[in-house]
Amino acid sequence: MATIKEIKDRINSVNDTKKITNAMYLISSTKLRRAKKMLTDTEPFFFATKAMISRIVRHLPEEVENIFLETRLDIPEEERRKGYIVFTDDKGLAGAYNHNVLKLAEEQIAKDNDNYKLFVIGEVGRFHFLSRNIPIEESFMFTSQNPTLHRARKIAAEILEYYYERKIDEFYVIYTTVHGNVCETRFEKLLPLEIITDIRKEKPPEGAILEEFLMEPSPGAVLDNIVPNYVTGYIYGALVEAFCSVQSSRMMAMDSANKNAEKMLSDLKRNYNRTRQAMITQEITEVVSGAKALKRAKQVKEAKEKAKRG
Repeated sequence: MATIKEIKDRINSVNDTKKITNAMYLISSTKLRRAKKMLTDTEPFFFATKAMISRIVRHLPEEVENIFLETRLDIPEEERRKGYIVFTDDKGLAGAYNHNVLKLAEEQIAKDNDNYKLFVIGEVGRFHFLSRNIPIEESFMFTSQNPTLHRARKIAAEILEYYYERKIDEFYVIYTTVHGNVCETRFEKLLPLEIITDIRKEKPPEGAILEEFLMEPSPGAVLDNIVPNYVTGYIYGALVEAFCSVQSSRMMAMDSANKNAEKMLSDLKRNYNRTRQAMITQEITEVVSGAKALKRAKQVKEAKEKAKRG
């Protein structure tokens, strides 16, 4: 059975840990509010750019050729070179956030027979793949804690270079979104743009009159300008979504840790009170037993002296 000192040390240790987890909960809640505002501010630009691409593609002449209009469907599925952009955090203590992203990434690359390249954001992902001897094509060394448009542009520039040079046929994004208190790991295609391929497959209704649409200097130049902006916006949105998700996951993990600490403290205090009560009872018993022993010794001594006098 643990001693009083051991239980008190354990209570102090749990209290100290609880202070840390509570501080982390408050920090994450503050960061989450900031990240959600960033996401809200980003959405109008993202949706407007997507709508503009759709509008442009509907008015493109059939003879226009552009790398962003390619579907790469002529390449057999097993021969397509795929690039996976994996969004992880820089540290743990966020529940299953990193585990879910890395598990999904490993499931996807297992299907590709080494015909893939990894682009990793976040230290957890980098160390995870390196520790398993899984090659990483590009590891973006800046922290995932502060998503900015500048960082999104750097990532977009890197992956677009691979796409322009036809080193990669398809790019996919693996990241996490948050809805309320629920985080969902997502696997989405980034390039070729499905909004373009879907519209190109559609045929306008017979008799439909399209609005007059003038593209200067050329339709291809317009696409070369607007699609990279869309890719940058998409990556920035994924960075912010991932940042929101990790803060939400960390909040829930720290909240759970706080509740567990409260339960442990309750059990430890109950155990402490029982042990202290047992010690006090034992001390009282020892004092009473000692007093009785002294009383009996005194009585024996008086009886002996009385016998001597008699």
